[in-house]
Amino acid sequence: MKRTIIDASELELEDNVVNIKRVTKVVKGGRNMRFSALVVVGDKNGHIGAGIGKAAEIPEAIRKGKEEATKKLIEVPLDENGSVPHDYTGNFGSASVLIKRAPEGTGIIAGGPARAVLDLAGYKNIRTKSLGSNNKQNVVLATIEGLKALKTPEEIAALRGKSVEELTK
Repeated sequence: MKRTIIDASELELEDNVVNIKRVTKVVKGGRNMRFSALVVVGDKNGHIGAGIGKAAEIPEAIRKGKEEATKKLIEVPLDENGSVPHDYTGNFGSASVLIKRAPEGTGIIAGGPARAVLDLAGYKNIRTKSLGSNNKQNVVLATIEGLKALKTPEEIAALRGKSVEELTK
């Protein structure tokens, strides 16, 4: 089942700036300095999005990133103890993020960029391991791709034409 993009107007969104970097474009007259901001937004209740904004000033880059992130908002599954329904590896570029279930009381065990995504998505007990590239932008996007691909037991049962009880036997 494909997850749809959510209307952000009725959600209480929080944002987190994961990374700000200075980017330079060399032109005939010299160098053009700009700032690129990677922003993650979420409502801590199963909705998450990430965006990149670029501008001459940092606050403007953050605003643009936040705006793009709210446009790309997706819904992710949460189970009863604040974890994922099953383990999965999300990939984006050369970055891979292994997402694993965790029992109650584990907390969020994740590196910086992945932690920002998981915290704003509303996960309470989850373990992740970043594999491959450690580029912050790719790690954030790989984490979101992994969460987007997760399926709830209800979705799997519907795909197979069975009930959830039949699958859990």
